Amino acid sequence: MARSDTVDPLEFGHDQNTEHAGHPAPRGLVLVSSTRAAAGLYTDESGPIAVRFLREQGFCTPDARVVADKDISRVIAEIFASSDRPDVILTSGGTGISPDDQVIESIQAHLDRELPGIAHAFWSKGLEKTPTATLSRALAGTVGQTFVMAMPGSPGGVRDGVKVLEDVLVHAINILKGRQVTNHGKHHS
Repeated sequence: MARSDTVDPLEFGHDQNTEHAGHPAPRGLVLVSSTRAAAGLYTDESGPIAVRFLREQGFCTPDARVVADKDISRVIAEIFASSDRPDVILTSGGTGISPDDQVIESIQAHLDRELPGIAHAFWSKGLEKTPTATLSRALAGTVGQTFVMAMPGSPGGVRDGVKVLEDVLVHAINILKGRQVTNHGKHHS
């Protein structure tokens, strides 16, 4: 079942005893922006796809948090204000063109750097299947040492998004953490 819309930065799923290559295990967080799913009118299917992807990539990630559209700006601001942000934040929903879709604006207000190449790759992937992919306002970037990507709320949109991230996410995190990497994303000793 979906978690509540309040965010406790200490509940990001960090296991302090887990390490990768001498570094604490990377942490992920998935937020789903959906008023109907938050109200229990339907079960979100997109968040679990992003959670499964992050876990498969080695990120300690709790189940997705489902947040009503009206609360998403506050929740995103709380997460970005925390000194204990996860390494990756993936969002699902709230990227369209309806008046309630506020995820992009909420994230943009905090971005240090935008990564337009990831959004372009996402749109290209989506266009292979549907012409409406161009209506998504996908966004990727960084806030400090945290990578963030906003994806549409459909399961297909999230599958496309994680497919784009599959070969670049760990590499991006290593760069953000100041770890030396090769062009293939592997650590130098």
